[in-house]
Amino acid sequence: METNKLYYENAHAVSCQSRVLSCQETPGGWEVTLDATVFYPEGGGQACDLGTLGTVRVLDVRERGEAVTHLCDGPLSLGETVEGRIDWARRFDLMQQHTGEHILSGILHRRFGLHNVGFHMGSDMVTVDFDGVIPTEDLPDIELEVNRAIWQNLAVKCWIPSPEELPGVTYRCKRALPWPVRIVQVPGFDSCACCGIHVKHTGEIGLVKIFSAIPCRGGTRMEMASGHRALRLLNVAFDQNRQVSQAFSAKWQETGDAARQMNAALEGEKLRRTQLQRQILAGIAESYVNSGEVLHFEPGLEPVQVRELADGIAQVCGGTAAVFSGDDSQGYSYALVTRDGDLRELGKAMTAALSGRGGGKPVCQQGRVAAKEDAIRAFFQNR
Repeated sequence: METNKLYYENAHAVSCQSRVLSCQETPGGWEVTLDATVFYPEGGGQACDLGTLGTVRVLDVRERGEAVTHLCDGPLSLGETVEGRIDWARRFDLMQQHTGEHILSGILHRRFGLHNVGFHMGSDMVTVDFDGVIPTEDLPDIELEVNRAIWQNLAVKCWIPSPEELPGVTYRCKRALPWPVRIVQVPGFDSCACCGIHVKHTGEIGLVKIFSAIPCRGGTRMEMASGHRALRLLNVAFDQNRQVSQAFSAKWQETGDAARQMNAALEGEKLRRTQLQRQILAGIAESYVNSGEVLHFEPGLEPVQVRELADGIAQVCGGTAAVFSGDDSQGYSYALVTRDGDLRELGKAMTAALSGRGGGKPVCQQGRVAAKEDAIRAFFQNR
């Protein structure tokens, strides 16, 4: 059974009349084959088309040999003629993403000899993996060259060269392919073996935006978007930048400088706060001079500050300093510190009695307990 693949003849065809060749019920729906279709099946990294066949919805499209199978949510009668109509907005978006990626990959292959080794169209971004490092400083110029190809509104050529012609056609491919090979060519920018469907002219892509390029498995993983997707994402980014601009009382072109200035101011405030906290903790420690064994509760401390306060108290109290910070609902961080002795047995007994965990050196034990303050005080009173 063979299906006439009209999507290769005209990627802009939205609908067609087709005759039902088979209809078989499956657990996921009804698998329908037609004598001709405008529905592109999943392949080449490109998702399939969705839409309708007559009155039923097309949920998935797959290629099986020379036939194209449409998974539908209802049955169709054998031999009947139905109108197939694709979701054009979805199709056009996928074509924009795919052709945009081809131009980018062609430029990177020409400039750096890189190959596209992974291609995924997500709901927002297109992720492309390349088998080498792309210099960060070159990204703006690469993106500009991609968009210059778009602005030239070049005709995109898709064809299958004859067996005699194919050896003379230069194209990107990670391995040699036997005939027939379908070539997608953007003159001056890319020539690639591809079974996907593409725009007729590069101007239909609109624009391409590179959003990230990060090292990945010895190569580079790039996130990009084309056409309407790129515009939508840039509008989101611009709206976020506008909000930052308002929050910082800065021009939208200067939010980066405003953010850096704010970070510097916050770092200064953080330093001043740390200094004040240390002064406060030192004052608390001084209040325990020659007090012997000390049990102290101090709210709102980070674990490092709990340790710092316990150290300060142990230096002046002449005994063991036990400092706790937290509350009865969330539990307590603790630090046990002594100037002379071994606290490991105390730490082990305390965590066993108070549902805690921790450890450390003989002169310092740290961790957390899940007990309430009354239980902690009772433990130290009775030890």
